Amino acid sequence: MDKFVSDQAEGLRRLLARGGARVIALAGASAGVGNTTVAVNLAAALAQQGKDVLVIDECVSAQSVSAMLGGSRGAGDFAAVMRGETPVDFAAARHALGFSVLSASRSNREGHTETEFSVLLGGSADIVLIDAQLDDEGHLSPLAKQAHDVMIVARVSGEAITDAYACIKRLHYAHAIAQLRVLANQVQSANEAQAAFTNLAGVAGRYLTVALENAGCVAADVRIARALELSRCVVDAFPSTPAARDFRHLAAELQYWPMRPAMSSQTPWRAPATVTAAQHADQPSAQHA
Repeated sequence: MDKFVSDQAEGLRRLLARGGARVIALAGASAGVGNTTVAVNLAAALAQQGKDVLVIDECVSAQSVSAMLGGSRGAGDFAAVMRGETPVDFAAARHALGFSVLSASRSNREGHTETEFSVLLGGSADIVLIDAQLDDEGHLSPLAKQAHDVMIVARVSGEAITDAYACIKRLHYAHAIAQLRVLANQVQSANEAQAAFTNLAGVAGRYLTVALENAGCVAADVRIARALELSRCVVDAFPSTPAARDFRHLAAELQYWPMRPAMSSQTPWRAPATVTAAQHADQPSAQHA
């Protein structure tokens, strides 16, 4: 209870201080876990709760945030912001769902400094969500490293939990991340999600000394796919469904998460050049997922 009260107090202090945006990078533990869908619905839920939200879309593709919402047209001008020609509040495209979107392709992100990225994140938004594109080695981009929190989006099957652990290990060794949040997506029950998280957190703590925090779960819901067919999101199109309620709950909770320093302000640490057999062996057991 004391920790809960402390976390709420920290969140309230931040809301009153208005000391800059909270930046959260969302990273999919593996392909197809629904990372972009989570980003869109979370942004819509936060906007409904009165927050000024900017979504930075690193995953520019046919399945990107802007494509999901009806095409890449009007996805903002990231390059103009980085050249200093346009403030981010003007460059980002305002979507009808109440949040702004700025596409940030890999080619446009390259060659910029941490200072330049911090300017990008210094607009009027209360919360910046980065739909993070991990590189071929599973590392975050320099832009996503500006985040205060990294939230891993995962499923709860045995194979998916193994993928989530592998993702956590790569991020830990690449960026010396000691704390991560995990969101279980498309779950059949909250108990199933809790059991999978407990297993994953135990293994990550034992073998990596990484503290995982449970960001909650989102129910499996056929209306999510229907909303996408309509170029909408479930929070907006079908607000009474279990998944929509879960997204609204997550949106309300994350506003009270304690603020952490951005990863870019911490000293990086690189993994050893070789990986031992023991490191390969420290995988979570699928039978406990």
